[in-house]
Amino acid sequence: MRTLVVTNDFPPRQGGIQTFVAALLARRPPGSLVVLASRSPGWQAHDAALPYEVVRHPTGMLLPTPGVARGAAGLARRHGCDTAFFGAAAPLGLLAPALRDAGVRHLVGATHGHETGWVALPGARQLMRRIATGLDVLTYISDYTRDRLAPALGGVTRMAQLSPGVDVDRFTPDADGAAVRARHGLGGAPVVACVSRLVPRKGQDVLVAAWPRVLARHPDARLLLVGGGPLEDRLRREVAARGLERSVVLTGPVPPEQLPEHYAAGDVFAMPCRTRRGGLDVEGLGMVYLEAAACGRPVVAGTSGGAPETVREGVTGHVVGDPRSPEAVAAVLTGLLDDPQRARRMGTAGRAWVEQRWSWTTIAGTFAALLHPDG
Repeated sequence: MRTLVVTNDFPPRQGGIQTFVAALLARRPPGSLVVLASRSPGWQAHDAALPYEVVRHPTGMLLPTPGVARGAAGLARRHGCDTAFFGAAAPLGLLAPALRDAGVRHLVGATHGHETGWVALPGARQLMRRIATGLDVLTYISDYTRDRLAPALGGVTRMAQLSPGVDVDRFTPDADGAAVRARHGLGGAPVVACVSRLVPRKGQDVLVAAWPRVLARHPDARLLLVGGGPLEDRLRREVAARGLERSVVLTGPVPPEQLPEHYAAGDVFAMPCRTRRGGLDVEGLGMVYLEAAACGRPVVAGTSGGAPETVREGVTGHVVGDPRSPEAVAAVLTGLLDDPQRARRMGTAGRAWVEQRWSWTTIAGTFAALLHPDG
């Protein structure tokens, strides 16, 4: 049985969906896959190292055009594909009728979070219903996204959870943050780390606003903001305006392979995410919380979207009830810094939970069952 994967989101282009799709495919038998993807810089060298065939459409964006439909159908016929997987169902799921005509019997499409905004808008909602109608299974990443999608889709297809997973061999309590601490002059200070793009939804601005309250109780503490993004200049100005240059570090972007050591440099992980734009800007799940937990760190999350699903409240960390409130965020952070033993216990519990529920081994089994429900 062979699966045709149709995706615009595929390495070497970087992003969460790209990482998700590549990790799923890495755990499938190589001979069972053929991939149709768009081009991005470095694709030739990347594809040459893969154990399965990748066909690149000669554009930087894969869309459900007649030409792409013909190409996808031709691949399905040539390789005898009986299943198909759309790395992002919207809009490529519109290719489903062409693939059924080519002999594909079972079609699965993934959603990732942004689709919750689609179903809030009348025109996009109708398009999502049309896409879902053509699929045998539409996946969702969290209970939050399911609850937003299901009413709009009205039972037109089966829905099943397929969340991203964590590489528990890469994100591990054995990760060493010493070099990161040395690079940024953190020494042995208690460190709160946030690893994420610097955008308003993630809440780094609230962390900075909360930080003077944390310093009032823990004057040696440091805040490590890891990542780049459009909010960076504003955050640097805010840090300077509050006189926090000695205690707040912005690293800028870091390579993906260095993320474990940046999680490990913190004693507590915090990202008080919040929903914005009337629900159109929302956290679908929040893999950073699970990666931090896999590294043995207690996590502090916000209430946006599926983020609370990544935390076992009071066991692996805390969800701040009002993530827009610097006072509320500071209270949770100081509580964890006050009791390092409790924080370490939460980190240990978080690691165990990720291994049990969120490892790629578990997720890969779910993916296999969705592709081949009859075994």
